[in-house]
Amino acid sequence: MRKQLHFKRQRFMENKENTVLKQYIEGYKKFHQEIYPSKQPLFHDLASGQKPHTLFITCSDSRIVPDMILQTDPGQLFIIRNAGNMIPPYGGMAGGVSATIEYALMALRIPQVVVCGHSDCGAMKGVLRPDAVKSMPTVAAWLRYGDAARMVTLDNYAGLSEAEQLDALIKENILAQVENLKTHPSVASLLAGGEVTIHAWHYRISTGELTAFDYESNQFLPLDGAKTPVALPPARLGALRKA
Repeated sequence: MRKQLHFKRQRFMENKENTVLKQYIEGYKKFHQEIYPSKQPLFHDLASGQKPHTLFITCSDSRIVPDMILQTDPGQLFIIRNAGNMIPPYGGMAGGVSATIEYALMALRIPQVVVCGHSDCGAMKGVLRPDAVKSMPTVAAWLRYGDAARMVTLDNYAGLSEAEQLDALIKENILAQVENLKTHPSVASLLAGGEVTIHAWHYRISTGELTAFDYESNQFLPLDGAKTPVALPPARLGALRKA
């Protein structure tokens, strides 16, 4: 009986995988036969290099698709994705995130950075309740980059429900990661010189709404609202030098 159940489960999984693979194949065929030819000049230009206008740092969550949300073409967004849209402070971890930031700004000279978090973030649930990820030591270690946002949330939003605390944590974490981003020498230098702008965005999955932190009023505002949210201002000494 146990062998039969195992066999049935195996067949079910194989059929499911085959169905998904067929979907991918059909998607690729549509891309290769219809979409690619319609954008052939674009891909021809991209074949010899890239010049993206935005470094987009966001979560690995499968529900977040930057190119769909912003309706951008290939070659426009240089994307970093990881659990919780974390940015290790400079020197804390010489890994892929730090290397990609440095390459994006120093080699590609990308003039704009967006740090984008989102609603219902599983990583932030792990930050808020560390016991939930204690059986995953690598995940737990990575989520420690959200400790500052967690402390801010627990100290300043103690009276809220857990759902409201999670929403607050997600937004506090976006801002905390911007602060971490500023510790990177390449960022600090370009920010001081006014050669890069940094934006903090939040995406709500249930409504498709994008809000951006307005550094003038210190609140998240609709990205498409009447007031254009003000990006992170340049470092003060750099601003004085330019004056």
